[in-house]
Amino acid sequence: MSIAYLLVLLGMGILAAAIWALFWAVDNDQFEELESQGASILHDEPEEDPP
Repeated sequence: MSIAYLLVLLGMGILAAAIWALFWAVDNDQFEELESQGASILHDEPEEDPP
């Protein structure tokens, strides 16, 4: 039964770390301009001239 207490505490710790990481990402603008990186694959790169 004591392992259940350990697992509950471990799960709560992981949940707290995930919530902290989410708020850290939002505060550091990690979710800005989500569409530009996805759309960049659709644009052709300029062709380089052969030497």
